[in-house]
Amino acid sequence: MPDDLLTRLRRFHDDAFPAYADTFRTLVDEGQHPTTLFIGCSDSRLVPYLLTGAEPGELFLVRNVGAFVPPWDGSAGFHGTAAAIEYAVLALQVQRIVVCGHSHCGGIRALYAGAPGGALNLSRWLDLGREATLPVAEPTPEALRRTEQRAVVLQLERLMAYPMVREAVEAGRLTLHGWHVVIEDGEVHVFDLAQGCFVAAAHAPHAGTGPYAPYVEADRPPPAA
Repeated sequence: MPDDLLTRLRRFHDDAFPAYADTFRTLVDEGQHPTTLFIGCSDSRLVPYLLTGAEPGELFLVRNVGAFVPPWDGSAGFHGTAAAIEYAVLALQVQRIVVCGHSHCGGIRALYAGAPGGALNLSRWLDLGREATLPVAEPTPEALRRTEQRAVVLQLERLMAYPMVREAVEAGRLTLHGWHVVIEDGEVHVFDLAQGCFVAAAHAPHAGTGPYAPYVEADRPPPAA
């Protein structure tokens, strides 16, 4: 039986890599300086580089079931997603954090249907999204869509409990963005704080605002007469 993976590896080296050889050499010589931490679901249909048009070196990627963010508890342990957040903010000094969910998410559906038998770690991991669920026994497609979006905002809020994230956001060095990709339409909806909902990127004035937008002095209401 042909080894398809080996064929693809050779094709990358022979056909794809030459076009990016100089880019990778520069990234090795000068180190990586990504501008965005992209926290996305592990779903194979979500392709961050295709979605954003990013070149090598632009995205620092974290992929997990549901695009969930563990709560900050100050403990030291095997927290892969938390470690990546710390590294991206403290060492790489990224300018943006994107939390990206998507339609037809198996992780979100599992919040209602349950994890497969024997998936002990997955069952525990899903607890990170339970606050986003709706009080329905059998979720409709619309309920699942709403849960997917609510889960994105929940993770944005949870990010602000990370001291290094909050400090950078409040200092204006870091922005948070929530996205929801409708896979079948190729449309990304971005969370708009002012409107309190997700807006299709085709009609949005920005790439999304987190739930803790920096305070702007001009937004203060005028004093009463």
